Amino acid sequence: MNAAEVANDSAKPKTSRATFGGGCFWCVEAAFETFKGVKAVVSGYSGGETVNPSYEEICTGRTGHAEVVQIEFDPAVISFETLLEIFWEAHDPTTQDRQGADAGTQYRSIILYHDEAQKRAAEAAKKSAQTKFSDPVVTQIVPLAKFYTAEEKHQDYFRRNPRAPYCAVVISPKLQKLQKVKKAIEDRQR
Repeated sequence: MNAAEVANDSAKPKTSRATFGGGCFWCVEAAFETFKGVKAVVSGYSGGETVNPSYEEICTGRTGHAEVVQIEFDPAVISFETLLEIFWEAHDPTTQDRQGADAGTQYRSIILYHDEAQKRAAEAAKKSAQTKFSDPVVTQIVPLAKFYTAEEKHQDYFRRNPRAPYCAVVISPKLQKLQKVKKAIEDRQR
């Protein structure tokens, strides 16, 4: 890199990534994308063995992958710990391989950490979250090996299809439930 490239690179805001699964990725994506400091949310697959899986393969439950989202965020605005706070509120981490009517290993609760700091934060947050639930928190905390972007039709699904039955019956109520958490986080960000 020459001096101009270094100066230009340092002027760019630095972002980080987080990868979470908590049921259908349409729900998880919609839950995170409205928070200040979240730059992008991409639906995809991770945590399994199949290389470059398709949605149809994921639905069989035989790939080992979970439906996940990868979040690009500005840690100067929203911390990884705050993303974890949203994660615990956005789904039920006590149900094994299930969120509501969605059942199968692809719907498991999972945090795929990108580095040791995220691992420590996730483990501490899981321990803290357990105090809020009477049933055991079953969320997996594993290193991110590979993230596969889901097909285009799955990206921004709720935003593009707010009146679709699944969106109206499952996602909209979940977003309503998150409003109290969102307000508390926004108050802290001021």
